[in-house]
Amino acid sequence: MVLNGGDLLLVTRAASVQFTKPIRFRVIRDVTDAATFDGWRWVDGYEVDAKGEAVRRRRIFVQSKGLRVERRAVGDGRVRLPAR
Repeated sequence: MVLNGGDLLLVTRAASVQFTKPIRFRVIRDVTDAATFDGWRWVDGYEVDAKGEAVRRRRIFVQSKGLRVERRAVGDGRVRLPAR
């Protein structure tokens, strides 16, 4: 899965056991230069509240297969819903 700046993710326990309470996470960048285990990745971004406002900057370590993309960013900064 390719992540781009502006993508909005739902991060749950499926991505990592640390997320017992799901969070919404807006991607700044996918940290591709950091060494990880197969299937895992580091992602920089912001935890966002129900209004979509950033509440905390974070770097998270998650399993790619557990991430759910809620919205994809478009090149001009707008977002679009993912294909179903």
